[in-house]
Amino acid sequence: MAARSTRREARARILAAFTAQLDRMIPQDETVPLKGAIFADFEDQVEELARTALPVALEERAALEANAEVSQAGRCPHCGSDRVYLAAQAKTSEIRSRHGPVVLIRHAARCRSCERSFSPSGA
Repeated sequence: MAARSTRREARARILAAFTAQLDRMIPQDETVPLKGAIFADFEDQVEELARTALPVALEERAALEANAEVSQAGRCPHCGSDRVYLAAQAKTSEIRSRHGPVVLIRHAARCRSCERSFSPSGA
């Protein structure tokens, strides 16, 4: 099993998401006025930064995990048979985290003995 991403790629994607949102909130150009006038506006801007950057960080951290890419299905958790196969393509699924929607890639396997399906990569 191997990770789906390298640390360098993950860091670059997270930094790009954070930098893009930061540039909207506090532009580098000194002539561009800052948006908002009261503290509630500032809070909203920081919340938008968090809603944009944190899900990207969660996705990339999940992609770096050793079980992010599955090469074999293992044994069926339902009947214990080793007559299992991986589905041809992994599926993407969107989950809701407390930081916003996160898209994860899930592998599917099917047992030839009991005909049930399961996720070989676990939770």
